[in-house]
Amino acid sequence: MYAVIQSGGKQHRVSKGEQIQLEKLDGAEGDKITFDDVLLVKDGDRLLVGTPNVDGANVSGKIVAHGKDKKINVFTYKRRKNYARRLGHRQQYTCVEITTISAPKE
Repeated sequence: MYAVIQSGGKQHRVSKGEQIQLEKLDGAEGDKITFDDVLLVKDGDRLLVGTPNVDGANVSGKIVAHGKDKKINVFTYKRRKNYARRLGHRQQYTCVEITTISAPKE
């Protein structure tokens, strides 16, 4: 069984027991979190596709950790103008372990 959820403007395919990195979410480590934006649920032969969300479906998880991703170096310049600028960015993320996927009964 797997589901496709939407979080932080991105879509993620998740299954039970999997750990995924999402954009930073509010909450402390160990808190439970519920995703109601479930776009698709696949349970055996049954496929439920939402328009845009599947009614009655949700995905629950537990916040495992917060952290920062690898540094991305950004270099911008303007030729012949003696202008160059170097920046760096580290995106914050939340690691979530998926505990349950519930689909509506038909």
